[in-house]
Amino acid sequence: MSQDAIVVLDFETTGLSPAQGDRAIEIGAVKLKQGVVVDRFQQLMNPGFAVNSFIAGYTGITNEMLRLAPSCETVMTDFAAFIDGCQLVAHNASFDQKFLAAELARIHVPQSQPFACSLLLARRLFQDAPNHQLGTLVSYLAIENDGVFHRALNDAEVTASLWLELTAAVTQRWACPAPSFELMLKLQRQPKHQLERFMKKQMA
Repeated sequence: MSQDAIVVLDFETTGLSPAQGDRAIEIGAVKLKQGVVVDRFQQLMNPGFAVNSFIAGYTGITNEMLRLAPSCETVMTDFAAFIDGCQLVAHNASFDQKFLAAELARIHVPQSQPFACSLLLARRLFQDAPNHQLGTLVSYLAIENDGVFHRALNDAEVTASLWLELTAAVTQRWACPAPSFELMLKLQRQPKHQLERFMKKQMA
């Protein structure tokens, strides 16, 4: 793996789309260097309006908890500093990337770092898994966890473990001793049936 720091992150949100006015309500992140966790970030954030009962039930994050939380702008200012200069990973990264970009835009910070997606990589590297939802992959790969999902730091922690399983799978399958972040980005975009040909070219 690259020696650059990688931040594995997860958002809990009020809904599915920042374009429809949804906001982040929690961010959790794990910072990895050379495959070792070196830092963590977790914070609830107040979106400025009440969350509905479905979201409260799904995440366990109540309006009372959010009422006492700092604003999204305050939290994202701190988080922007936490991820500065880092490469980013998330499970179903397109979801987290759009919320990260939207929340950073509110504090006039561009989101420019590349995002690797552990979901796309798992579809290519763990094709025998029953499905590629995070909880299923945690069970399939026997990743240690406390059974709590849909809270941001818990999900970031297990996604970080999944990322290490993904890089280990590349190492074992193709004798690639230290797959770089850039290689993983390219790999997630390859059609499943072309993985062998792609990796043969990379290793030549």
